[in-house]
Amino acid sequence: MHHIELAQWRKSSYSNQEGTCVELASIDGAVGVRDSKNPQNGHFEITRSELTALTSVIREGLLDL
Repeated sequence: MHHIELAQWRKSSYSNQEGTCVELASIDGAVGVRDSKNPQNGHFEITRSELTALTSVIREGLLDL
């Protein structure tokens, strides 16, 4: 069972002033990801290892974002 209503969402201290960032929350052993400007649009969940892999390829510039 997911306890999304208990999630404590966080965004990076490096976020820009426009608030165009993602928020992360620990949800039952997974990581919830959502848009900080539109949290009402829901979230998706990934494993911690998937988050580590994703942030690595972003930092290395391997994604066309």
